[in-house]
Amino acid sequence: MSFQPDPQNSADLGPCPICGRPMHAGPTIDRHHWTPKSQGGTETQWLHRVCHRMIHRLFDEATLARDFDQPEKLTRHPDMIKFIKWVRKKPADYIDWPENSGRYGRKRSNRR
Repeated sequence: MSFQPDPQNSADLGPCPICGRPMHAGPTIDRHHWTPKSQGGTETQWLHRVCHRMIHRLFDEATLARDFDQPEKLTRHPDMIKFIKWVRKKPADYIDWPENSGRYGRKRSNRR
């Protein structure tokens, strides 16, 4: 789910709470519920889309609600540490592959 902020009020959204790269209004950001809506969460925060997708690739909603309801907790997980080291080398406007069905958000059978 992607929401676009009002560019007049929030063109520069500060650093991403996951990777620390600057965020700018547009298609590279998403809102993340720290406690998933299915678990009763309402608090959201802007994240880079690539960071948001990685969170949901690694953790199911129950695990997020129980163990990773704050950015500080997520950034200490070994898989997230590895991802953060990788993504920090990308530009702030980096968008990863399109979201498709299948493992990790892409169809592996379509690879050549």
